[in-house]
Amino acid sequence: MTTGWDALGQWGADAQRVERLAGGSSNDVWSVRINGQLAVARLGKRSDADLAWEGALLQHLEHSGLTVPAPIPTIDGRLFADGLMVMKYMEGEPPETEADWRRVADTLRQLHRLTQGRPQRPGWRSSTDLLHADTGTRIDLTAMPAEAVARCRAAWARLAGRQTCVVHGNPTNPGNIRMTAERVALIDWDEAHADVPELDLALPHNAAGFDAAEFDIAAQASAAWEAAVCWKDDYSVQRLAEVRAI
Repeated sequence: MTTGWDALGQWGADAQRVERLAGGSSNDVWSVRINGQLAVARLGKRSDADLAWEGALLQHLEHSGLTVPAPIPTIDGRLFADGLMVMKYMEGEPPETEADWRRVADTLRQLHRLTQGRPQRPGWRSSTDLLHADTGTRIDLTAMPAEAVARCRAAWARLAGRQTCVVHGNPTNPGNIRMTAERVALIDWDEAHADVPELDLALPHNAAGFDAAEFDIAAQASAAWEAAVCWKDDYSVQRLAEVRAI
């Protein structure tokens, strides 16, 4: 059995790593060459069920016309092998202007339309599930102060009863977006899961065009989510400070 980066050989005898990329704390991410073409490979500890969900999602989105880092199959047709997934390389630049962010909002709304009712990522919980559950993948509300949990749940309660879809999970990070004049590509689907679309749409410049009340709902719920999912680092404390006291 192959382990770690040895699994890259399952994409071809000439497959090779090129350069380490920024990929967060939970994965080892590199640019690679597969059959002479530049691609991105991510090695992590996700379960096979989790990787299968992500791979199928990205294939569905690509087939539906979105530009995403769809998986490149192994020689024998698998979407991942031994925790390693190889994906298409996405060219482009991060968003900078208000007009750029409006294009991001349009792309996110396409994602949400294309994935209504899609099943939850294995092991994950949605924000409204966490009104009653304490844990889900990277979230453990028992590790947070009770007062902080109450504030987060009050923010998520305003989303109860809304239709769910797949959310990207971290689209406000400009590094997760690659834009060209023709299209917007969303990369880094590590935090994608089924939830209410508002979690994705508290964007800079209110690019999704919410009225004041809806933007407040989205911004509070999103801040609460990021506080919980990152707890307890400096960023999570900063995001919790944005969640209104009750």
